[in-house]
Amino acid sequence: MQIIKRRKIYFTISIILLLGSLFSLIVWGLKLGIDFTGGALMEISFTEERLSNQEIQDKLIDLNLGKINIQPIGNTNVLLRIKEIDEDTHQQILSNLGNIKEERFESVGPLIGEELKRKAIWAIGLALLVIILYIAWAFRKVSKPIASWQYGLVAIVALFHDIFITLGFFSLLGYFREIEIGLPFVAAFLTILGYSVNNSIVIFDRVRENLLKMNWDDFKEVVNQSINQSLTRCLNTALTTLFVLLAVFFLGGESIKYFSLALIVGIIVGTYSSIFITSSLIIAWYKK
Repeated sequence: MQIIKRRKIYFTISIILLLGSLFSLIVWGLKLGIDFTGGALMEISFTEERLSNQEIQDKLIDLNLGKINIQPIGNTNVLLRIKEIDEDTHQQILSNLGNIKEERFESVGPLIGEELKRKAIWAIGLALLVIILYIAWAFRKVSKPIASWQYGLVAIVALFHDIFITLGFFSLLGYFREIEIGLPFVAAFLTILGYSVNNSIVIFDRVRENLLKMNWDDFKEVVNQSINQSLTRCLNTALTTLFVLLAVFFLGGESIKYFSLALIVGIIVGTYSSIFITSSLIIAWYKK
C-alpha cells in the first residue's frame, strides 16, 4: 500500500474531523457529570409501572431541586441527576416518588469536583510528558535523517488528534443524547493515550530497524515499507480489542456503557492516526 503517497487524503480527513470536533466543543461544549460539577445522582427502579419524565418532575416540584436531568434506563429504572442535596431532601425524594427501590446514590460536593478536574488534567499532562521523553530516549540511536525527539513530538501530536476527536464525539452525544463526562472517562482517555502510542511505537520501531539495515537516502520508502510490515499486527490488535469492547457496550451494564464507547471511538481513531497520520507527519516534517 502506498500510504505515504496518499498522505494528503489522510490529512484532509483528519482536518475535517478536527474542525467538526472544534465546532462542537466551542458551540456545545462538554456535558460534565457530577464528578466534576458537584451534585447528586440517583438510580431508582419502579416496582410498578414507571412514571413518565413529566410525572416525576411534577412529584418533585415542591422540593425546589432546580433543573432535574431524568434519564430512563431499561424498562423500570430511571437515573436522576440533581444539585447537591442533604439527607432529609434525599429521603423526601424517595417518599414523593412512591413505590420505588433505590439502586444507587452518589453525592459529590463542588470543591471535590474541582479537585478531581484539576487532577484529571494533571494526570493527562503528565502522561503526555512521560510518553514524549520515553520515545525520545528509545530512539536516541536513530538521529538521522530526523532527530529522535521528533518521533516523540509527532506521537504527541497524534495523541492530541485522538483525544480531541473523541472529545468532539462526546460533545455531540452530550448535546443530542444528554450523555455526561464523568471520572471514568478520564481513565478511558488515559487508556486511549497508551493504546495509540503503542501502535505508533510499533511502527516507529520498525522504521528504526529498517533505517539501521537499509540506506535511508529514500526515507519515504523506508517509512512506507515499515507501515506495511506493521499493518497486520496493528489491525489485528485493534480488532481483537474492539470485539471485547463491543461485547461490553451491548451486554454490559449501563454504568460502563459509555466508558466502553469512549474506548471504542478512541481505539478506532487511534489506530487510524497511528497508521496514516503519524508516519505521514514524519515525512512532512522531513521534507520541510
